[in-house]
Amino acid sequence: MNFPAELKYTKDHEWIRVEGNIGTIGVTEHAQGELGDVVYLDISDSVSSIENGEVFGSIEAVKTVADLFAPASGKVIEVNRALNDAPEMVNQDCYGDGWLIKIELSNLSELDALMNVDEYKALVGQ
Repeated sequence: MNFPAELKYTKDHEWIRVEGNIGTIGVTEHAQGELGDVVYLDISDSVSSIENGEVFGSIEAVKTVADLFAPASGKVIEVNRALNDAPEMVNQDCYGDGWLIKIELSNLSELDALMNVDEYKALVGQ
């Protein structure tokens, strides 16, 4: 299983990659593996900002539907609309083309509460 060291992780299995004050958010390889084949993502076009811990959408897979939780607060600057036509990208490349949203971070200190790669590996038993 892949656990990129440069990412921060949540207990709910979201990841965030921070570049400057921009955060790219997705679901982890562990999460997509547990969910099974992703068939639909619901991230509203009306979402303009998210708050740390808030539900910003849902992910539907063959096995279940799960909420997506924001790992940090910020202004939504991009939603990966390519996933509307190809939700399977979450399964195929969850840390690359399968990203979900990008935000302009409003409170960088929130990142301190997230897990590093070793803490996340321990959470999922790796």
